[in-house]
Amino acid sequence: MADPKETNEKYHIKRFHSAGKENPDYGQARDWLQAVGFGFHDERRSDEVIDKILAMYQADNRELTGVYVNDEPPLHALDQGFPVATFGTLENKLNIGFGQELRTRQITAVSVRGTHRRHGLLRGMMTADLAAAKDDGFVLAALTASEASIYGRFGFGVATFERSIKVDTGPKFRIRHEPVGRVEIADPRVLLELAPEVFERAHRGTPGSIVRQDSYRHHVSGAMKRDGTEDKAIKCALHYGPDGTIDGYVSYKFAGWDTKPYTMEIVDLVAATDSGYLELWQFLGSIDLVEQVSWPEAPIEDPLAWALVDGRCVTSSDYRDMLWLRVLDVPAALSARRYGSDGRLVLEIRDALGFADGRWELASDGGVVTVRDASGGPPDLSMDVTDLGSVYLGAVSPVTLASAGRIREHTPGVTLAAQQMFAVERPAHCLTHF
Repeated sequence: MADPKETNEKYHIKRFHSAGKENPDYGQARDWLQAVGFGFHDERRSDEVIDKILAMYQADNRELTGVYVNDEPPLHALDQGFPVATFGTLENKLNIGFGQELRTRQITAVSVRGTHRRHGLLRGMMTADLAAAKDDGFVLAALTASEASIYGRFGFGVATFERSIKVDTGPKFRIRHEPVGRVEIADPRVLLELAPEVFERAHRGTPGSIVRQDSYRHHVSGAMKRDGTEDKAIKCALHYGPDGTIDGYVSYKFAGWDTKPYTMEIVDLVAATDSGYLELWQFLGSIDLVEQVSWPEAPIEDPLAWALVDGRCVTSSDYRDMLWLRVLDVPAALSARRYGSDGRLVLEIRDALGFADGRWELASDGGVVTVRDASGGPPDLSMDVTDLGSVYLGAVSPVTLASAGRIREHTPGVTLAAQQMFAVERPAHCLTHF
């Protein structure tokens, strides 16, 4: 199954795009989506919900891959139209620091039916897609993983993290910040248009951020929950900067009177300015009858705790990986970046799949970056391509990876130099799940 066009005695693969009812691919796109829902334990979706999701997929220009059995299934089993494995792709821009963006292949909706595991289906789909992505000029591939043990073998490394927080908004909640803008309540439906615009501004200033897919605006506005119904509990507040421009928003909902302490849950919080971020938190802390605000996608390095008079108002849990990166073209990836300090490194990269094997010299001098083949000389650092994916956005220290035995230092002190070079202008954070 190494090639998506390959067929064998048991399986064959199809690739197609999301489609509306007028398209011949509509039926197989519907069945593919139902198979994804089965893999991720969703309730069976109605025809109306499926059509809504497929419309969003069309807006994203997603490509859908399915693996199908060749033989007629036994009596009462799902028919051959439902794939036994699924794989989806789209593309968006990833902020790689210092205002640089890189076109990135996003991988999503990966599932293999339990009755068809251990047949190489995932490996076949993944390796074929990575090869196709490299041929198409993609430098990076990215995904968010439901299981952390799967994707390292394909060269993906953890590149950003997130955590869940609970914030005590009782009497001790006070932020050291004098507002420069204002926050106003709005109809959440305005986020259908405003959310992508505000996010784009925030994205441009956030290393690790990847442009969002179409479903986000529907979700954060309350227009459509995962089950396809409207989320009437969602509320919305907008932040207006000093010039009156909307530069932030928070989408939120009350957890209910049965929840103690009384809690407001953040659905989405996006701010393009530091002041907007703190002022949205000041607003959240001022809501009557609420004792706590929870957020499941908070950054690891959060200015909120440092702005509070009492940082212990914030408690965190469930520290977890978020964005995983896979470097497909090392020279192009290194050349695309800008670096936190000048320096020179010779990096030896190992790649079990063969996309990124090699040795290169990276030099940054006054903002001018050069990368050249260094196969004839000794390396300063040796690492697997997974580790390059982890250090690429500056969220994982090469020093830490060297201490863990993942990176090998050949030139004394060069690991610290690599940490300084790969640093970005502010902590990497990704607010886009896909």
